[in-house]
Amino acid sequence: MLKVENLSVILDGQRIIKDVSFELKKEEVLAIVGPNGAGKSVLLKTLLGLFPTAGGKIEWGKDVTCGYLPQRFHIDHYLPMTVKEFLKLKPNPKYALERVLELVEINGHWLNKNLATFSSGQLQKILLAWAIIDQPQVLLFDEPTENVDVVAQESIYDLLHHLQDTLGIAIVLISHDLSIVYHYANQVLCLNHAMVCYGEPQEVLTTATLSELYGDHAFFHHHHFDERHDHHHE
Repeated sequence: MLKVENLSVILDGQRIIKDVSFELKKEEVLAIVGPNGAGKSVLLKTLLGLFPTAGGKIEWGKDVTCGYLPQRFHIDHYLPMTVKEFLKLKPNPKYALERVLELVEINGHWLNKNLATFSSGQLQKILLAWAIIDQPQVLLFDEPTENVDVVAQESIYDLLHHLQDTLGIAIVLISHDLSIVYHYANQVLCLNHAMVCYGEPQEVLTTATLSELYGDHAFFHHHHFDERHDHHHE
């Protein structure tokens, strides 16, 4: 679906990403992890063509289409727009409104409600409907659960997993929650401007790698998410 070789990105004279390489295969989940300011969001936007490359190659498969969910999406509470009106703004929808709502487990009664009336978790589902309504083969998510509570987080990730199984899509997601990476990702890319690690989470997310990536508190986080992961599968 996607092959990236030795990618570098320079913005405002500063090298944000240096020599990053990875692949995304059909129906695969690739997680991107790293500290704040490491270049993760820049990488996603560069894959979408929103930022220029300063070196290397980005090769998308033939006719591959993408959906994108940004890190932040603020709704003006004075904006008089319903869910139906919002979704109808998307050009070239492939799914009927009822079908896309069913896919993201949204109640049909939501269609005529104002966007500003929804919680952050509900809004994420609406944005997910926006992202898949034109049947993309790859979904790119920039921390899809950053501003929602823990219950809503689990619901969103379970929904992503369901969509992956149902629609056969590939997913690239940025996440700060390493337990999520362990549970959902086939591959993980550790990024701190340069590539610190890349491979299967169970193999490459070592204490040494996490220390290099996050610094002094890495061992605690590593131990913590291992326990959560083990508990989840008891």
